[in-house]
Amino acid sequence: MALKIDASSCSVCGACEFECPNAAISMKGDVYVIKAASCTECDGDDPKCAAVCPVDGCISQA
Repeated sequence: MALKIDASSCSVCGACEFECPNAAISMKGDVYVIKAASCTECDGDDPKCAAVCPVDGCISQA
């Protein structure tokens, strides 16, 4: 299963993009998106993108 970014609450800071070990996060238009096929949710660890996100609840299960 992959994660998703809530575009309406995302601050577009970019922290998640640089933290993702799978390069699954990128800009699409003016928002960040997670490519489901590349997201591994950090293989059982706490998802790194969610850990660095300054907005609580912005990144969640798809």
